[in-house]
Amino acid sequence: MRRLRPHTLRARLTLGLLVLLAVSCAAVGLAAVVELNGFLTSRLDEQLTEAGNRFAVSLEHKQELPKDDHDGDERADTRRQATGTFGARLMDGTVTNAAVVRPTGTLNVDLTAADRERLAGVPADGRGHSVGLSALEDYRVIATRGLDGDVLITGMPLEPVEAAVHRLELVAGIVFGAALTAAGVAGALWVRWSLRPLSRVAATATRVSELPLASGEVALPPRAPESDPRGEVGRVAGAFNRMLGHVEDALTKRHASEERLRSFAADASHELRTPVASVRGHAELALLHPGPLPPEITRALQRIAAESTRMGAMVDDLLLLARLDAGRPLETAPVDLTRLVLDALTDARATGSGHRWELDLPEDPVTVTGDAHRLQQVLANLLSNARLHTPAGTKVTVTLETDGSTASLRVHDDGPGIPEDIQPGVFERFTRADRSTKAETGGAGLGLSIVAAVVEAHGGSVTLESGPGSTTFTVRIGAA
Repeated sequence: MRRLRPHTLRARLTLGLLVLLAVSCAAVGLAAVVELNGFLTSRLDEQLTEAGNRFAVSLEHKQELPKDDHDGDERADTRRQATGTFGARLMDGTVTNAAVVRPTGTLNVDLTAADRERLAGVPADGRGHSVGLSALEDYRVIATRGLDGDVLITGMPLEPVEAAVHRLELVAGIVFGAALTAAGVAGALWVRWSLRPLSRVAATATRVSELPLASGEVALPPRAPESDPRGEVGRVAGAFNRMLGHVEDALTKRHASEERLRSFAADASHELRTPVASVRGHAELALLHPGPLPPEITRALQRIAAESTRMGAMVDDLLLLARLDAGRPLETAPVDLTRLVLDALTDARATGSGHRWELDLPEDPVTVTGDAHRLQQVLANLLSNARLHTPAGTKVTVTLETDGSTASLRVHDDGPGIPEDIQPGVFERFTRADRSTKAETGGAGLGLSIVAAVVEAHGGSVTLESGPGSTTFTVRIGAA
């Protein structure tokens, strides 16, 4: 049933119009049929009353007529009796005579037991009653009492009434069917024309819904054409256009704010590189002093050098992200991804000797088009992330494969996994699962955000699947 239900407003309005029209036509047709049937039946009763019971009286003292006797003038009074007139005489509830007027005369009727029972049940009240006789057809009969205490029944066939009623039913069906068809076509066109402004609003809303509104500059489509503001559709179009205006203002302000933030991050990162490098240089120079230094001073200088190194790496990462956000073009050259994976895994083994590192490479080299330095940074960040966030003894497997059009790189580890509440924002900036641990290792939560930004700049994608005992980062980039 759900599949048969109309889904559009236009279909629902058209269907509702047709249903109401069909109900109205059915009511009119039914009333006309009932009224015509009652009118013709009453006219038939008047004819029976005017005809009286002369034909039935003529049977009152007659013997049963032979079935082939056509001498009506001698045996029964058929003068001024219409063809098909039925007469019957009942004595003590039993039919003694029954005949019908034919064009050639009077014919006796062989009644069945059921017919005799029906005739015996007709009340002698001088009013018309409908009786179905299997020996003949449906009749309208009037029963009156005779002079000898018998009951005389006179009837006329209902066939002309039924024929007229059936004719009306046929004509009404044809006329109403044609009217419904014409009304359906005209109604569909009218509803479509009436809802045309609403269709334009829906088309505009569809185009807006397909726009990426999360970031960047957004150009909204032209406003929906407004119609008469006094109508419901006109008010909807006007309200929708005002809403689009507010959305456009908000998106413009958001884009301007993002641009100011990117410019600030890039400028601040660029300006901080020199003083951070200077602080680190002075700390390292002080540590090279040949004279004895108190242990406290030595420890403070070491921390200054370490934190300045960490701050320098953070500044470089922020500057890289700012450049990627600004859409700075990367180098586009053939890159041997297999070689990059081998070099990155060699470096990871050297820095993470407590982990088990495994490699799964295809027989043929995998080549992509992109920036070799930035792709090397993606590999280094993924392997560093696996090393820093898993305990010693964890197995890390790097798999590289290609289907000819896309190169897939997977970094899988059997560590404790990433908490579920962290996973939705794992590629966002400054996201850290354990802030204290990250502080000790020198990270700032920018590694995976750089991975996502660099991969997206290459037209690829990076996904995460993580659970207890299994974490997999998958990078997909178009193959050269």
